[in-house]
Amino acid sequence: MGTIELKSNLHKIIDSIEDEQLLRAISRFLEKRKNAEDGLLWKELTDEQKKEVLQAYEESEDKANLINDKDIWNEIK
Repeated sequence: MGTIELKSNLHKIIDSIEDEQLLRAISRFLEKRKNAEDGLLWKELTDEQKKEVLQAYEESEDKANLINDKDIWNEIK
């Protein structure tokens, strides 16, 4: 999916939302993300947190370590 199609899909989704509170939350999220410095979140992590993120990433490369999202949602219910 290219940028133009992605933007079009986002517009359609947003246009279909009637919940003003949700629209405000989406707007705040997008504004923060648009104005955020690349890598800012990473810079704010402690060395231990960075280590955990990198370890989780490495573990995610092995499909045996992955959990189906449907299983997660069933567990949450």
